[in-house]
Amino acid sequence: MSTRTGERAAMNGAVVVGVDGSRTAWAALAWAAGDAGRRELPLRIVHVREPWLAERPLSASSDQETLTERCDTLLAAAADRAHELAPGVRTSTALVTGAVIERLRSESETADTVVVGSRGLGGFAGLVLGSVGFGLAGYAESPVVVVRRLPRDGSGEIVVGYDASPCAEMALEYALAQAVARRARLRVLYGRRYPYTAPHPVGYGPLPVGEADEIGRRLALRREKYPDVELIESIVDEHPVPALAAASRVADLVVVGSRGLGGFTSAMLGSVSRGVLQRAHCPVSVVSAPRRRPLRRTLGARVR
Repeated sequence: MSTRTGERAAMNGAVVVGVDGSRTAWAALAWAAGDAGRRELPLRIVHVREPWLAERPLSASSDQETLTERCDTLLAAAADRAHELAPGVRTSTALVTGAVIERLRSESETADTVVVGSRGLGGFAGLVLGSVGFGLAGYAESPVVVVRRLPRDGSGEIVVGYDASPCAEMALEYALAQAVARRARLRVLYGRRYPYTAPHPVGYGPLPVGEADEIGRRLALRREKYPDVELIESIVDEHPVPALAAASRVADLVVVGSRGLGGFTSAMLGSVSRGVLQRAHCPVSVVSAPRRRPLRRTLGARVR
């Protein structure tokens, strides 16, 4: 059942999507509705009203919509679209006031996932990724999915960047949960940044020579845990950003950790996740660690 109210208490474990009327926000809504349907989660549609915007511009005529009315209209249209895309999903809307990034960060404290478009209204046309996506990724309490466009034809493959760091382990768990819900295969990609025969330089790259065996051992444990997921190892002698960007051309989703091994501890969003967000051709999920609660597994979720 749908509820269309203004302010509502956040629903624990909901897929939260931020909408602002932009083209990429509608793509984000479609992704979020599909994800909520596949994983049997509620959907929470949020529009953030910035407090410095006037209710009615001085130049507006008395018969024009107020800002509140425009916000309500947007949320109603978004809810209608969500019902068309995922009719069985419990949906709610919320109009909240504040700075966009801060309010969506607050939403992430109780969300399963927060979904945003790659560039909202008011963004510079030349930017691939707007400030909201960068501002959320790495700082949110939940995974953040940034959607520029939806894949035209689903390939049935999810790609996850993996380097054995704590964030990468969390990203792998999230990617496996997505693969289960989508009944998709999962490609685990590790970009080896140095020659296989070279000595391991201090602070450069996450794993020493022989990393293929170590990654194989770790993934064998995941195969035991998720026997129904086709899991493909892909180790390339290439920087992970171009490798993941290339893989994103045919993937339905790319998943990365917010920060890998060797990154600066003060940097919440590492160079790889930043690069993938800027260059990917499909939706990207950024997963941070540690999380306050375990990721929700969806082994019993039905596919719609």
